[in-house]
Amino acid sequence: MGTFLNERALNLKQGAIRAMFDKARNFPGSINLGIGEPDLDTPEEVVEAGCNALRQGKTHYTANAGVIELREKISQYLSAQNVDVDPETEIIVTTGGMGALALALMVTLSPGDEVLIQDPQWLNYYSQVRFCGGVPVPVPVYEEYGFRLMAEDIEKRITPKSKVLMLNTPNNPTGAVLEYEDLVAISNLAKKYNLLVITDEVYSTLLYDGMEHHSIISLPDMKDRTILVNSFSKSFAMTGWRVGYAAGSRAIIDKMIKLQENLVACVATSSQYAAIKALDTLDRASEMTEIYRERRDLIVEGLNSIKGISCLKPKGSFYVFPNIKALGKTSEEVANELLEKAGVITVPGSAFGAQGEGYLRISYANSLENIKEALNRIEKYTKELAL
Repeated sequence: MGTFLNERALNLKQGAIRAMFDKARNFPGSINLGIGEPDLDTPEEVVEAGCNALRQGKTHYTANAGVIELREKISQYLSAQNVDVDPETEIIVTTGGMGALALALMVTLSPGDEVLIQDPQWLNYYSQVRFCGGVPVPVPVYEEYGFRLMAEDIEKRITPKSKVLMLNTPNNPTGAVLEYEDLVAISNLAKKYNLLVITDEVYSTLLYDGMEHHSIISLPDMKDRTILVNSFSKSFAMTGWRVGYAAGSRAIIDKMIKLQENLVACVATSSQYAAIKALDTLDRASEMTEIYRERRDLIVEGLNSIKGISCLKPKGSFYVFPNIKALGKTSEEVANELLEKAGVITVPGSAFGAQGEGYLRISYANSLENIKEALNRIEKYTKELAL
């Protein structure tokens, strides 16, 4: 009997990140510096708000766009960042940030449309674009520029088929943060070449060293050509609650709402009410950021003290992207050997694109004690290489 799968499904492959986690199951006792989610728990008051919603009978469908109370809270939150969006028509609550990205791509891409994506970058973008019939076009970023996406590098890769530019700031996997001047230059490109910008800002509260978050949607004449994607997963340690949102172009949001009606109807009602409470407790997000800052400082100092490894100090997210080229092995070889010989789970930089070769993605969403032990194990591994 032949397969009933269509060509798009047949081309779906497991991502390299998940493949590494699956392999790690065979190495109990390993320290996980690969996971892309907070190790902290959802704040208790947010959990209680979700439980109270259930007790109060809020267990039914909501509007496809999400409960209006949450959309109004999101609108207020974005307004503080100089982003003016109407909660009725320009915001949709989605199943995490990934749901928002998928909906945005599904309602905008036609077969053959090109999507400009930073390299290295979270590779789920590439998979989603291909599944929607689009063509991912990698735009390299470089360590010497702090892994920031530069307008001149984008422009070199724009063709008549270019339709969408994906931004991710703060960035996964590099921790880079686009500065205001970067966004101005990129916005000018978007207007010059009539590009839609999808800006993924799920790490927007995780900023260090006085960095401020700016969204390209707030710049002049950008709202109608931008979809802002964000999530409660990283900022409030709510990955399992599956609440995200998109805001921006009214015409695009309208179609995303109609598509969501046909896919999942709406986000879990209790999760939406928990998210309302989360936006009332932004101080908790700040507390989490301070915890990550201490871990970042520890891991950057530790990695830079190890022969054969150098590491920039990231301005945001909870990842470092250390340079391991001096170890004389591919990033996949190093990641596999760190797991097998040292009991430390990392992700090879090549999992994020060709430009990621020679690097590892390491998450510091783990305890200080575990990070210290992991650094000791990594250092022992490098010494055995006899560099």
